Amino acid sequence: MDKKIYLAGGCFWGVEHFFGGVDGVLSAISGYANGNIAAPSYEQVYTDKTGFAETVEVTYDPSRISLRELLELYFCIIDPLSVNKQGHDEGTRYRTGIYWCDEEDAQAVGQVFEGQQRKAGKPLAVETGPLRNFYKAEEYHQEYLDKNPAGYCHLPLKTFRYLRAYQDLANLLEGEDDMVAKMAETSSVIHARMRFFWTGFYIVRGDVLVLGPFQGTPACLRIGYGKGVCGTAWKEDRTVIVPDVEEFPGHIACSSESRSEIVLPLRKDGKVTAVLDIDSDSPATFDSTDALWLEKMLSLL
Repeated sequence: MDKKIYLAGGCFWGVEHFFGGVDGVLSAISGYANGNIAAPSYEQVYTDKTGFAETVEVTYDPSRISLRELLELYFCIIDPLSVNKQGHDEGTRYRTGIYWCDEEDAQAVGQVFEGQQRKAGKPLAVETGPLRNFYKAEEYHQEYLDKNPAGYCHLPLKTFRYLRAYQDLANLLEGEDDMVAKMAETSSVIHARMRFFWTGFYIVRGDVLVLGPFQGTPACLRIGYGKGVCGTAWKEDRTVIVPDVEEFPGHIACSSESRSEIVLPLRKDGKVTAVLDIDSDSPATFDSTDALWLEKMLSLL
């Protein structure tokens, strides 16, 4: 039996387009939720005097995707600490919120919310509660970014490519136990979908990182603990983003074409066992959006 959840995450054009591309979602409809008048128009909602939030009604098949998975994806596209503001859009109509129409969903919402709050280390600015009302927005708002491919979207456009890559990888890795095979598939999917200059893994072997499965030009075979960007990410057990590799102290130049880099640790039982290294031939390629989605993809391993 199909289910529904109502998600407010800033301008509904981008939120609708994102969830419309999620496997297991049957429909995503832009509308207005939890306001204080009947059948509002966009112009009325825009005044911020009606109490409505721009919201997307997400209808999904729970046999294909769980509510928890949907909510985890939702938190990938919002700033949960921002009050009445997402991207460049400000006002109470752009607040974040999760609204349910089935009381059984309250527990799952609460669990995901608490997990995200622990991760943030601060109180979240995301409303949660029962849906009081929902009105479908005007027809020109529906599938807006499909009708207007160059139209405004507050979400980084690479978010949509990462969503596709993440879902492809989840399907490909399902049931696979061999870590080398999973690393090979992961580097291939990321490289093909995101079109980076170099994508690959370095595996912890004693006190060095040894080259693992990769896509791209020939690379350094071994990197010492704490050396270069990869060794630093291993030593400090954190994601390292480098806008300009020439300015990173101790940078190891495996290729003169590399201009910027991101390296993420892969952990098992609390220990770093490998790092995912991605290079771009353009400066300042990587940011928090890349870090978020690449960390999510590594969680599949």
